Amino acid sequence: MLTPSPGLRAPVAVTDGLVTLGPEAVRLRAALDAVFTGWAAAAGAAEVIYPPLIPVADLARFDYFTNFPHLVLAAAPVDTAAVADLPTHPAAPGTGLGGHQLGEAGLVLPSAACYNAYLSLAGTELDEPVRLTTLAQCFRRETHYEGLRRLHGFTMREIIAVGDAETVKAHLTTHKDLVLGFAAHLGLGLTTEVATDPFFDANGSRAVMQRLFPTKEEFVADGGLAIASVNYHRNFFGERAGIAHAGAEAHTSCVAFGIERWLHVLETRFGGDWDAAEEAVRSFPAPQEPS
Repeated sequence: MLTPSPGLRAPVAVTDGLVTLGPEAVRLRAALDAVFTGWAAAAGAAEVIYPPLIPVADLARFDYFTNFPHLVLAAAPVDTAAVADLPTHPAAPGTGLGGHQLGEAGLVLPSAACYNAYLSLAGTELDEPVRLTTLAQCFRRETHYEGLRRLHGFTMREIIAVGDAETVKAHLTTHKDLVLGFAAHLGLGLTTEVATDPFFDANGSRAVMQRLFPTKEEFVADGGLAIASVNYHRNFFGERAGIAHAGAEAHTSCVAFGIERWLHVLETRFGGDWDAAEEAVRSFPAPQEPS
């Protein structure tokens, strides 16, 4: 019988923004996501798993490459005509593939979980508001990486509402209260901070409204780390994706959780006692699901 190496049993190992979670961290991750999916179920959200890649043309509909060019990671195929120049063993650390070795990239690795949800509803007329939840592996090119706080690839859980303005704003109010109650239960000192939403042109009418009614609030832990957010997009995605509700462009909102960042703050809060952190998370009472 093989004995797992100590390295494979470490709770967390991070190298250059790439993370490996050991058994203790995986159990805590599952406990956290059980809380978030419980909230989604109570909201009547259907659980959906979307593709891991998004076509460039679809993201362009949302001004993604204008607003977030610094985050973009594209999935480019290897140019088989250049196979003789591809890296071989032994390759030096930091070896990469040059542009001359790659073909055109028609797909992008998502930096957030909700884009595919809006794309899946493109061109539809909704008879009633829709709520969805999804868990996605997301990717961002950053200027630097730092433990579990800032990763190249990370996990995001989102709970999404699409419909009329009143419904999607109420969705955020409900979950804001849930996040703050959960944080208090865990002994986390979260604060809420208003953040700007780059989907709205700084000179446009939406940006003016954003200053009057914040569209994005982040839940920030001690040390300035945002571990969750509530986001109101008004009718931006409804307009761009052609989603209608009750004869008008649908409004959208989402609640987002950075799972690895939650692991970081809980590891700190419980002094590295992963079992105690898991027990605290699992002891949080579950909400009632809709009848």
